[in-house]
Amino acid sequence: MKLKAILFLALILLISCEKSYISRETVTVTIEKFKMDSTSIRAIEIVNDSTVVYASSIGDLGVISGSGKLKGTQKIITDTIIPHFRALAYTKEAVYALNVGNPALLYQYKNNKIEIVYKEQNEKVFYDSMQFFDELNGIAMGDPTDNCLSILITRDGGNTWGKINCEDLPKIEEGEAAFAASNTNIAIVGENAWIVTGGLKARVFHSSDMGLTWKVYDTPIIQGQPTTGIYSVAFANEYEGIICGGDYTNKFGNSANKAITKDGGRTWKVVAENKEPQYISCVQYVPETDGKELFAVSTNGIFYSNNAGENWEKVSDEGFYTIRIVNKNTAWLSGEEVIAKMTIK
Repeated sequence: MKLKAILFLALILLISCEKSYISRETVTVTIEKFKMDSTSIRAIEIVNDSTVVYASSIGDLGVISGSGKLKGTQKIITDTIIPHFRALAYTKEAVYALNVGNPALLYQYKNNKIEIVYKEQNEKVFYDSMQFFDELNGIAMGDPTDNCLSILITRDGGNTWGKINCEDLPKIEEGEAAFAASNTNIAIVGENAWIVTGGLKARVFHSSDMGLTWKVYDTPIIQGQPTTGIYSVAFANEYEGIICGGDYTNKFGNSANKAITKDGGRTWKVVAENKEPQYISCVQYVPETDGKELFAVSTNGIFYSNNAGENWEKVSDEGFYTIRIVNKNTAWLSGEEVIAKMTIK
């Protein structure tokens, strides 16, 4: 019996080892840029292996292929308002873009038609990010207009949206808000959503039921000034995640700007303290790498980690606002007057 038990344990360990992903020690990247004149692009989302949808600072909502060919662009103007888009999401049925500033206008592009499906007027309104849990349930978040974050929810695929009452949300701290840096203030895994803040307070808000109930957790990320805090969040699964940021007015300052969690966001540990990357506007996991490989970007360059964010190496000096990763070999980036395709080897 003892021998059988030992053999069984050895078999289990062998199977576990076979399934464990071995990270690449290092990577090299090749970047192909596509010029986008007179616009800033902080919101891109991958539609499929060869297509990306984007929303820009001058009201453009478009689709670009892997060859750099524009497959369709909508120029949006409402009355005299040219929306400045920094939040973008899509479903199989439609694309959604949400502008910053007052009034907040959430556009739906569906069946070749543009429609405003949510409007909010408030001198404090400023929406930062949006995502969908599935084809019916979506979420958008923004700065507080009262004593809580602004959180919008849809339950019908984006046709209608409603704002959660502050009575049903954790209260914000004085000077706490968010940064519309890369459309990654929200991370979603299953029915879980994590929302990150910055400013005088940098915290993580978590819902395990698609926005019905919320908890909030403190973080060790640099905070205390209007420009400090968390700029981006990503989760590999419902337990392992990373938050990144810093201070965009001190992009080479490097104190407490990266932290990881292994308990779903309840507690956080600072990693790579006083090491690159410094200021980060976007961080994303590489799919199918067991949460071990990540890329982070900012105007300081592109950075790669092969050990779940504990350590990083710079792989390019090219600066971007945001990144979306298709697979281990391909990613897309965007920034000032540019969308780019990155080949990873």
